[in-house]
Amino acid sequence: MMLRVHGLAARYGRIPALKGIELGVGAGELVALVGANGAGKTTLLRALSGVQPVTGSVYFEENDISVTAAEERVRLGIVQVPEGRQVFGPLSVEDNLRLGAYRRGRAAIPASLERVYAMFPALAERRAHAAGTLSGGQQQMLAIGRALMAQPRLLLLDAPSMGLAPRLVAEIFACVKALRSADTAVLLVEQNARAALGIADRGYVLETGQIVLSGTGAALLADASVRSAYLGL
Repeated sequence: MMLRVHGLAARYGRIPALKGIELGVGAGELVALVGANGAGKTTLLRALSGVQPVTGSVYFEENDISVTAAEERVRLGIVQVPEGRQVFGPLSVEDNLRLGAYRRGRAAIPASLERVYAMFPALAERRAHAAGTLSGGQQQMLAIGRALMAQPRLLLLDAPSMGLAPRLVAEIFACVKALRSADTAVLLVEQNARAALGIADRGYVLETGQIVLSGTGAALLADASVRSAYLGL
């Protein structure tokens, strides 16, 4: 496993947010984490990124990073695409992308830019435009592209379909599916359980801070409790 999590717990004041989380992400895997609002999905990604204090253990490529600082986790290859995109609106598309590569040498940036532009041609067309003028779907592409500029080994995607029209959701998920490779694993957090589990190798269901189900994406899609709770079937 590229990522292994054991007994992870987090709280906000007295309120427990995560309770004894156990999960793993293998090299080259696309793993989906689904659950209702307030289940703890974003808190879990924040914990893996190093910005949420936790107890328990986090191992990345066999190294214990449980107390490793967030910026060091980026250097190791753990990169998050935050919920709500959070692009820098006044800056150009290209400047946003360049910021994603701030820990890398300048010589590596042109090739990475071309890779992102090849994946998202709409960004190439608007590379000089302010990021704040992009549509919601284009801003999500930009947020993903910015993360790719850091050359992630593990990409943490938080709710990439939030607020997007159905046509754009399909486009974004097709891109997400294409992101995984032998060198890059993806942990996808989503409320759109059908879309997320439909492209995932494996998945976990999170309820009130606890993993209650796990299995292949296809198995979870076929599970009666998942279909009732998250698919409206």
